[in-house]
Amino acid sequence: MLPLRLTRSVQNLQRLQHIARVLTQHGFGHIVDQLDLGRFVPLWLRKRKTAPEEESHHAGVGRRMTRVANELGPLFVKLGQMLATRPDILPPDVLSELQTLQDQVEPFDSDIAREIIATELSLPVAEAYTSVDPAPIASGSIGQVYRAELPGGRPVVIKVRRPDIERNIRSDLQILKWFAEALEHWVAEARPYHPLNLVDEFERTLLRELDFMHEAATTARLREAFQDDPQIEIPEVIWSHSTPNILTLEALEGENLNVALESSNKQFRHKALAAHIADVYLKQFFEIGTFHADPHPGNILVTPPEKIGLIDFGQTGVISDEMAGDLLILLLGVVARDMNVIADALAEMGALGLDTDRKHLISDLQTLVDKYHGQPIRRLMIKSIFSESAEIIRRHDATIPRDVVLMLKSLTTVWGVALQLDPDLDVIALLKPRLLAMIRARLSPTRVLRAGGLTLWHALSFLRTAPQHAREMLQKASSGKWQINVRHDNLQPLGRDIDRSSNRLAFAIVIAGVVVGSSMVVSADPSIKVLGIQLQSLGVIGYVVAGVLGMGLLWAIFRSGRLS
Repeated sequence: MLPLRLTRSVQNLQRLQHIARVLTQHGFGHIVDQLDLGRFVPLWLRKRKTAPEEESHHAGVGRRMTRVANELGPLFVKLGQMLATRPDILPPDVLSELQTLQDQVEPFDSDIAREIIATELSLPVAEAYTSVDPAPIASGSIGQVYRAELPGGRPVVIKVRRPDIERNIRSDLQILKWFAEALEHWVAEARPYHPLNLVDEFERTLLRELDFMHEAATTARLREAFQDDPQIEIPEVIWSHSTPNILTLEALEGENLNVALESSNKQFRHKALAAHIADVYLKQFFEIGTFHADPHPGNILVTPPEKIGLIDFGQTGVISDEMAGDLLILLLGVVARDMNVIADALAEMGALGLDTDRKHLISDLQTLVDKYHGQPIRRLMIKSIFSESAEIIRRHDATIPRDVVLMLKSLTTVWGVALQLDPDLDVIALLKPRLLAMIRARLSPTRVLRAGGLTLWHALSFLRTAPQHAREMLQKASSGKWQINVRHDNLQPLGRDIDRSSNRLAFAIVIAGVVVGSSMVVSADPSIKVLGIQLQSLGVIGYVVAGVLGMGLLWAIFRSGRLS
């Protein structure tokens, strides 16, 4: 049964019908049936409930998921891109297919972009900027980017949000949340992937990305954090020309990092450049707490001999103080090769699921750590370590927080780039002083006293409210208002099937009653008339009505695919 919020919207129903058809067309018809959406799918498509055998393995599933996302549009493409960053949830073959998803969105009219800029700034574009390039330099599902100049000649870039994008995305998000809730409720094999949590996380990330003020604030914070380092450049936010719908940033000079990675390019100091890139990200991870989560070469600009510029802070991660503490314990557990400490740190992060077998998890982690322990730094393949760790996490029904996954992926990318620039780079030597600083900060007397004071406050608060809560519970129990709600998830599909079967049975009884009544009327005295109509004629009409109803019932059973 569809939620009321969907059944009241024709647009949502049409979109839901489209989604059900696309899923069935690409071999996910069994899921459509489990969600009771089969009535939205034409009969000729229902033969494609399952995928061919060669498409049923992980790579085939990922390929079909990619096709579904591309056909359903930008929101589902971005969902696929988000899932592609979660190796702790999906297997590698699925991830490799989802990583091929790209925002293939046609740029919207630049005249509309200029209207948006003028409306947001309450100024004609010609007054706000000396010049704005007529064509965008980049276009994505959220917005597109133009080169421009401020009065005075300062070069900038303008990011303009697509018109009506928020309304369209919110509409699709509503359907997506219903799908996730239904999957978790009705489809048992989907529950280990926690679809509702994934969609909630996706919604928060996407809505934050829609508001350019979040990107502006992150850019400004990181610029301030690196303002004393002349070798690191982060664009200045032009606040007077920025709103939630447009973002104006200083245009940085520099070449794509790939230029510096070319071995024949001698104008760069590769060793210094590698150390700068590694250090700038380690500082974000372990000191600032906010980090650039998309460090591909296109977002890292370099200027000879060793200057670095970071751009595009649309995708960022946040490591809270509590999470940083858990990560510190995790790293110390790895260094000490103490698997119990690692498991405890994962539990503190909320990573372990209800079905996680701690003993087997520790055994697999021990095997992984022993495999790489003692290897020279230059021989360590961080990407392989990350993939194997994610596989262990996924196999044991654990889920790492999104920001930690983004951090580890960013660290993997940055480590790989730094080692390309300088194969002798000792990343551990760069990491060690930051870890020691974190340990000293956490063991400082001031911090210990503050933590002790907070713990004491929580304990006193609990003791103060405990008697009141206990009295309320006893009052409910003594008055008979104490309730225990029990829900068996596997009974819901059975109840739905029983409800459908009972409705059909009642309908069949009504049809049988019409047939019996019509037979009695046909055999009655032909001289009897009702409202001037011969009684036998009414009986014939009854047969016709029963026949139509019976054919409708047979058609419904046939469409359900459950004739046998």
